[in-house]
Amino acid sequence: MRGLLPTLAVMTTAGSLLAFQPAAAQLLPPLKKAERVEITRGPELESATNYLTIIRWTTNNPGGSDVHYGIVHYGTDPKDLSLSAKNPIRLNHGHAHTTFRVRLYDLTPRTTYYYTVTSEESNGTSDGVTSAVSQFTTPAPGERIVGRPRHE
Repeated sequence: MRGLLPTLAVMTTAGSLLAFQPAAAQLLPPLKKAERVEITRGPELESATNYLTIIRWTTNNPGGSDVHYGIVHYGTDPKDLSLSAKNPIRLNHGHAHTTFRVRLYDLTPRTTYYYTVTSEESNGTSDGVTSAVSQFTTPAPGERIVGRPRHE
């Protein structure tokens, strides 16, 4: 019995090391880049509080590198969208569409913001699509706005 415990410990350690080797992970090749990326839904306000606003939109799957970034250019003047926010997303090879969500922090309460959305690959290559200018108004402190539910 004394020799069994050390033997089990060694076997468990060796097994776990073999199971989690990078070579054992399944790596899929990047998706073929879409000929044309189009926004198929949105952009729209998903939710807004006095500290966090989320903008959401959906495109056909852009393909290319697995990691893409959703980007929102915004500001309080529709002709000056000089502020930006950017969030990563990992593409799902099995989905025909990709939904981007970008978080904007610490916006001024009760203020109308204008914005456009776009996306790019992790290497900075644009997906070639930019939305028209949209707008939303942030809630008063302590209030919350929830966008309309999506139906897919």
